[in-house]
Amino acid sequence: MNLAGVLLGLGLAVVLAACGARDDRQWMKVNQTYTTAEFRRDLAQCTKKDKLDDECMKGRGWVPVKPSKADEEKAPREDPSSKRRL
Repeated sequence: MNLAGVLLGLGLAVVLAACGARDDRQWMKVNQTYTTAEFRRDLAQCTKKDKLDDECMKGRGWVPVKPSKADEEKAPREDPSSKRRL
């Protein structure tokens, strides 16, 4: 394998890893009207060192639509053996 192929493979791996780390959650305010500008302002103010501070967003009234992995792990899991069949 040549050096260009190795570098291309490493570069592609880095790009794919960066895309996988992206926070895809969406945020909304329940029972409140808001504008895109308000959201962008709060998002910018709650982002430090390229990391979104969830508690900052929640403190401003925003609720995540898709829970984070940490929130999903905290949620109680249903035991499949507890389901009864009729």
